[in-house]
Amino acid sequence: MEPFVKQVKEGRPVLFTIASWMEQFSELTVGFTSRHGGVSRAPYSTLNCGLHVNDLPEHVVKNRELIAEAIGQPFEAFTYAEQVHGNEVTVVGLQEKGKGRASRESAIQAKDGFITNEKGIVLCAQFADCVPLFFYDPVKRVAGLAHAGWKGSVLNISMATISLMTHTFGSQPADIRAAIGPSIGVCCYEVDETVASRAYKVLTDVKASPKEQLAVITDKGNGKYMLNLQELNRKLLREAGILSSHIEVTQLCTSCSSALFFSHRKEGGPTGRMIAWIGLL
Repeated sequence: MEPFVKQVKEGRPVLFTIASWMEQFSELTVGFTSRHGGVSRAPYSTLNCGLHVNDLPEHVVKNRELIAEAIGQPFEAFTYAEQVHGNEVTVVGLQEKGKGRASRESAIQAKDGFITNEKGIVLCAQFADCVPLFFYDPVKRVAGLAHAGWKGSVLNISMATISLMTHTFGSQPADIRAAIGPSIGVCCYEVDETVASRAYKVLTDVKASPKEQLAVITDKGNGKYMLNLQELNRKLLREAGILSSHIEVTQLCTSCSSALFFSHRKEGGPTGRMIAWIGLL
């Protein structure tokens, strides 16, 4: 069953929530935006959340405000970073609350993963094909979010996030729930040998079996490969101690569904960004 459930309300942005998490954990808000229900104009139409893609800043901020209103959380709670396709993860406390929501200059700098145990903070990360990774420890009440493109994936940002949850707040991997959100699928993600070799290396490092490697990388025989970033991250999550039964994986491909999501690869030019969000109420 698809874990990301479409939420459509008249006059509101179209959102996807991890409905099962929010039903089980009433203290949580968590989900992913679409490209519909905002004020941006083409080629960013309409719910662009990225301030770095040359859209009008006032449109981006308005879109972010509309999302906050739709989620039912104050705009001041939404916290953003300048993402750099790395594996640096940081703890977000009350001092960081609201950073980056209205300007890039005020954002948390050079981070791609975030964790918090503070109520009233909504962690946000931006996407247009890369893999959103969601984390929640219901025992210690710690929420996390990571941005995993191919670089962040092979740098094992999932392990970095889980390690920080463990060392900072005492989370146990077996307690943590994880979800892999809408992103470019193996159906659409062709890469070259440079990228494939990096993926092979991380799979070798975690002693992936030939069958597991084949599930992640398909050699097309022409120096090109099809890469399954969702499956790579699922393998790395399991290696970090997350139970298979605690990992949710989307079937939504941002490239196949570019009418619903922004896709940097499919659109091949200027386009917008969705956000993933998670917060403790």
